[in-house]
Amino acid sequence: MSLTVLMNAGPWLSVPPPGYGGIENIVATLVPELRKLGVRVVLASVETSTLPVDEKISVFPDGQFHALQRPYNQVCGISQAHLNGVVRALHTRDDIDLVHDHVEAVGLATLAAMGPEAPPVLHTLHWDLAKHPELYGNLDGGDRIRVNGVSAAQLARAPRALQDHSVGHVHLSTPLAVDADRRPPAAKGDHVIVLGRVNPGKGQDLAARLAQQVGFPLVLAGPVGPYHRPQDLAAAGDEARQNPDVRFFYEQVAPYLDGDLVRWVGTVAGQERDDLLAGARVALFPLRWEEPGGTAVVESLSLGTPVVAVARGCLPELVEHGRTGLLTTDEEELGDLVMAAGLLEADECRREAAARFTPAVMAERYVGLYERVRQPAAPTLQLA
Repeated sequence: MSLTVLMNAGPWLSVPPPGYGGIENIVATLVPELRKLGVRVVLASVETSTLPVDEKISVFPDGQFHALQRPYNQVCGISQAHLNGVVRALHTRDDIDLVHDHVEAVGLATLAAMGPEAPPVLHTLHWDLAKHPELYGNLDGGDRIRVNGVSAAQLARAPRALQDHSVGHVHLSTPLAVDADRRPPAAKGDHVIVLGRVNPGKGQDLAARLAQQVGFPLVLAGPVGPYHRPQDLAAAGDEARQNPDVRFFYEQVAPYLDGDLVRWVGTVAGQERDDLLAGARVALFPLRWEEPGGTAVVESLSLGTPVVAVARGCLPELVEHGRTGLLTTDEEELGDLVMAAGLLEADECRREAAARFTPAVMAERYVGLYERVRQPAAPTLQLA
């Protein structure tokens, strides 16, 4: 395939990221498979990114994620500076066939404003589409700008103007799904895991309360605001509470932590994360928001860990109730489902992941969308 794609990962974290980093991990998963299919990739990221690509464009030497705890008026120029570098590159070269953009809001707005001479754009929506009603409700990207979601449920909640630019959805993938059905099963422990950034939408407070009430051991794994380790958060002192996720943690989650039945271990990555997840008897998703993509869900299934979750957002698309997990619309039922999930088979989870959630499946789907985005729009039929 003769196709050059500028993959805009943004300025916040390196690709792949050192630990947590949902979008950056997806880019790191997608790009190698695209290159296997013959796609030439120019990565727009920070200089410390180590992902093998054909070229790299960088404005910042390192990830700017740490700046997100600062006031908005001190941070708002970071994405714009990164996009300015992307636009300069697009103005000075003519070999980019398509831009695949992953930068929230400002990526879409900036690339749409470039005008008809710029390359076509596929903008992937990784987040809650209720966040930017003014942008999404008034989007007019003409025939050059298209968007895709990471689940059908996500796009179903999009404003009409955004839906009019949509070319469909692509479920997220994980390298853990490759040959997952051939991997020897991991030994299971007793613990239940909630994997992800600690915030109200992820519902760690609910999980911790249910663990104490029902009596199952719970591990909360993920950062609190910008703090990846318990000792880092402790060292930050009261000033850290300016961050809303930190306040949520101290006020709603920390009262249930006892260091024994309920533990927060901070960010875990690499083999440590995989071992912790594979050894869990359940991956719990006590969601209070419409989860758009569910990276941790497909990782759990790939490692043979059944999912227990509130049936919100993409969860019903990813989990087959009674086979690879248990879903409910009643969050108070989650504790009982955790105890019942031992009847589910790890092999079924791994077979499902190997069939649906490999990087190759995701890359082939995106190549199809690239071709669709590059085609001129079909003329509208005029009805008499």
